Amino acid sequence: MSHYHLYAIGNALVDAEYDVSDEQLQTMGVDKRHMTLIDGERRSELLRQVQGLQHRRNGGGSAGNTVVALAQLGGKAFYSCKVADDELGAFYTQDLNDKGVATNLNHTRALPGQTGNCMVLVTPDAERSMCTFLGATAELEASALHPHRQMARDAGVALAVTLSDVSMINFCRDGLTAMIGDGLDYLFGNEEEAQVWCDSQDMAQIIRTLSPLAKVVCLTRGPQGCLVIENGQATQVAAPVVKAVDTNGAGDMFAGAFLYAATHGYSHAQAADLANRAAAAVVSQHGNRLSMQTLLPIKQAFEQAHAR
Repeated sequence: MSHYHLYAIGNALVDAEYDVSDEQLQTMGVDKRHMTLIDGERRSELLRQVQGLQHRRNGGGSAGNTVVALAQLGGKAFYSCKVADDELGAFYTQDLNDKGVATNLNHTRALPGQTGNCMVLVTPDAERSMCTFLGATAELEASALHPHRQMARDAGVALAVTLSDVSMINFCRDGLTAMIGDGLDYLFGNEEEAQVWCDSQDMAQIIRTLSPLAKVVCLTRGPQGCLVIENGQATQVAAPVVKAVDTNGAGDMFAGAFLYAATHGYSHAQAADLANRAAAAVVSQHGNRLSMQTLLPIKQAFEQAHAR
């Protein structure tokens, strides 16, 4: 584990991102702003409805986006996931390799099947609505894990979890609760996810409820930046003002940039500053990740602002 700044376990999903109107989204019967799991039949139905529309294809998966962000910033990352022996699986594996992320995919043989993919439907208000077909990633098993993951807690390695999406809280809360266990080092989520988890819109109550779950809770709030909650105290960290185009991947980028800075000697408030800068850049463009040409100037400006 000491060889990596971040070791992550998550879904291997190839994103196909489409620009659609609110009317199209409603006709398709897709729940706006949230992630919905779909089966193969529903996926085929949705693909028919977007036939002829141009789309953007990228590697995805929440944890996958986070490890890529950390690696692009200069950290060392490992990603455990599962793909099938198909074109999308080859695309996903190559994408991780190109981004400098170490992965179990280079050491395990992919089996027949379908690699997971996610239809990301972006409306003119920049909101993303996702329909996820898990495919092979639904069968992620222990053999995909790096053996040292079992020793993380005993070795004192910091543990982090992201709430990921409101649908994950609604349908997988027991699993999230089990992962949180008796407490994490880092917990990431956005304001809506926090409200659903805490069954409250009162920020003081949310802070009281989330604080015992992790030593550091990062609560993203869109244009308002984020709150960094430690020891029951919340610090507001402002975000750059940008015009939102596409919110897909913003939270994943936030987590990756934050963990990069936190593992490279910066304070948590400083880490949140870098995370806000990077996430703001994501929402101001189409696509769930940033190019190196976009990310490196952000990193350089951050380092100049927090010169040590």
